[in-house]
Amino acid sequence: MPRRQGYALLIALVAGTAALAAVVALGTTLLSGSGSAPLPPAETHAAARNPVAPATSGGAWIATWTAAPVGPEPGTPNGLPGRTIRNVVHTSVGGDAARITLSNLFGTAPLVVDQATVNTRPVTFKGSPVVTVPAGGRVVSDPVVVPVAPDADLQVSFRTPRPSGPVTYHPNTHQTSFLIDARGTWSNPNWRYLTAVDVRNVTAPGTVVVIGDSLTAGSGSTTDANSRWTDVLADRLRDRYGVANAGIAGNRLLSEGTGGGSGLSRFQRDALSVAGAKTVFVALGINDVQQSPQETDPQRIVRGLRTLTDRAHARGLTVVGATLTPFEGYPTWTPERNAVRLAVNEQIRAGGVFDAYVDFDEAVRDPYAPNRLRPAYDSGDHLHFNDAGYRALGNQVDLKSVDRVRTPKSDAL
Repeated sequence: MPRRQGYALLIALVAGTAALAAVVALGTTLLSGSGSAPLPPAETHAAARNPVAPATSGGAWIATWTAAPVGPEPGTPNGLPGRTIRNVVHTSVGGDAARITLSNLFGTAPLVVDQATVNTRPVTFKGSPVVTVPAGGRVVSDPVVVPVAPDADLQVSFRTPRPSGPVTYHPNTHQTSFLIDARGTWSNPNWRYLTAVDVRNVTAPGTVVVIGDSLTAGSGSTTDANSRWTDVLADRLRDRYGVANAGIAGNRLLSEGTGGGSGLSRFQRDALSVAGAKTVFVALGINDVQQSPQETDPQRIVRGLRTLTDRAHARGLTVVGATLTPFEGYPTWTPERNAVRLAVNEQIRAGGVFDAYVDFDEAVRDPYAPNRLRPAYDSGDHLHFNDAGYRALGNQVDLKSVDRVRTPKSDAL
């Protein structure tokens, strides 16, 4: 409530003001849930200007969900004018307020949003319900006081009233979202424009960011089951950290794959810029080995992985890397390509690439045919996993590696 000025303030007015303040406080508690508080105006405006807090700031804003932008959505040269886009996302950590990031990275014209909500709570941008996202740009909303539960589905909706350029999207999400127009509501497997949901959480130390390919994105997993290995990790962490999935199907470390940029080129955007980033998991390299043109030199892959580690270290972040998993039986497998995979894994296990590693290869390989996946974990194509396989990956992570605090000595590991 605004502070009132003047020297001749009557006692009755003071009493009335106090009573009104009590009513406002009660209303705020009922609106936002137990333990939440309205955001001061200074914090609201600062959050809108600065989408991510420095990794070492100890700030309260952390990512509970992310999606890496992949490319322009086919068939949307003018965007989705007059439609409401309802993205359904699955949270990792909870909070008492939220903010969203909208990306027009692959758009060719300004994107106008005139209505946005998080679980039906209205969202504003610098105090206005209307925002224009320039072509190639992104915007971060003002914080909205809304309870965000951990390990739960969250609906983020917004309306695009007029034509724009192609939709910036993330396809094959293994989650059902919706598009609403005058004819009805239509389900779809894409996340559109939305690339991050951050929450205000004063107890979580930060977010675990995972940059990877289809094995991180969850190809082969059950739609709407949230059974990606990152979901399994989030369940094991029990709301102690945010987990941000930056997996892109087909992604390569060294060169452009199926969209979104190489791991090297998108690392800043999709990993280091995530709100509250504390630990980065790197699960890249298998597509460099098996996709055309194949990388035949394991040292080039290892150098690329070390480059990511160095960049994360410059931000004070701990880096955990994953070994490359078997793929014998997949059409691109050859003994020579498998030898590259094994050589990369050997160097990861020997140290000198990451601060720590998680041995995904060990978790999922068939003990009787170690260049193949265990049949119980195979989605059927001998490269991607089913839900049981992703559960094995998530359970393979040593939770101590998440809590690990990096020191300069780790550069020599």
